[in-house]
Amino acid sequence: MNFLIKNKKLFIGFFIILCIFLGLFSFNRINPTLFERTFGFIITPIQNGLTSSSKWIGQKIDAFSNINELKKENEELKLELELKNQEINRLKQLERENEKLSELLDASSRYGQYSTITSNIIARDPGNWYETFTIDKGSNDGIEKNMVVLAAGGLVGKVEEVGPNYAKVSSIINGTYSVTSKTLRTDDEGFVKGDISNKGMLKMDYIDKDAEIKEGDEIVTSHLSDIYPAGITIGYVTEIHLDNNNKLSKTATIKPAVDFKHLEKVLIIDKGNK
Repeated sequence: MNFLIKNKKLFIGFFIILCIFLGLFSFNRINPTLFERTFGFIITPIQNGLTSSSKWIGQKIDAFSNINELKKENEELKLELELKNQEINRLKQLERENEKLSELLDASSRYGQYSTITSNIIARDPGNWYETFTIDKGSNDGIEKNMVVLAAGGLVGKVEEVGPNYAKVSSIINGTYSVTSKTLRTDDEGFVKGDISNKGMLKMDYIDKDAEIKEGDEIVTSHLSDIYPAGITIGYVTEIHLDNNNKLSKTATIKPAVDFKHLEKVLIIDKGNK
C-alpha cells in the first residue's frame, strides 16, 4: 500500500494518457471500421472499469493518508493529555502538602507555649502502621531523647534514639509504654498504651469503676506525666467495659486522634524550652 501511495500520481497519469489515446484513436470517425467497432466494444467496458478502478484506488490512497494523519494527531493528543495529567497530579500533591503544613501549624499553635521543630519522616519499620519511624532531624537540630512528638490531631509518641542528623520515634500505638492520661470532660484518670490485640487502636486501663467516662470523650495527657505536657489530645473513647479480672476498674478503647497510617511530617516539642 505504501507503493500505491508513493506512485499515486503515476497511476492517475497513466489512466489519463490511456483515455486521451483512445479519444484520438476514434476522433473524426463517422463510420468506424469493423475493427474499430470491435475494438471499441471490447475496450469500452475495460476503459470504464479502469476509470472506476482509478477512482477507487485514489479514494483508498486518500483514506490511508487520512488514517496516518489521524494516528499522528491521536499520538500528539495522548502526549498532551499525559502532560496535563502530570501537571494536575503535581498541583494535587502541592495542595496536599499545603494542607498538611496547615494542620501542623494548627497543632503548633495549640501548644504555643513550647518550642517546636518541624521534621519529615524519612523511614519506618515494615507494616501499614507508623509504630516506629525515623525523622530527618537529630542532635544537630536540638533533638533530644524523650522529646514529645506531635502530628495533626495530637500525640504521636516520643523520641527514643538520636543521631547527629536523624532521630527514631516510638509511637504510642506500638504498645511498649504507657502514657498517664485523663478524660478532658471529667478528669477521670488512667493509663493509655497501644492495644496489641487491636492494631492501630489504644486502650486506657485502670479507670475507676465509678468514673463517669463515656463514649466520645476526649482523652488527653495528664499533668502527672514526667515526659508529656498536660492537655495534649491522645484520642477519643469508642468503647468502655469493666475489667474481667477484678471488676474494680474499667478499660476503654481509644481511637487515636492522629492518622497513624498516613504520617509524613511531625512536630517535636520540648516542654523545658521556649
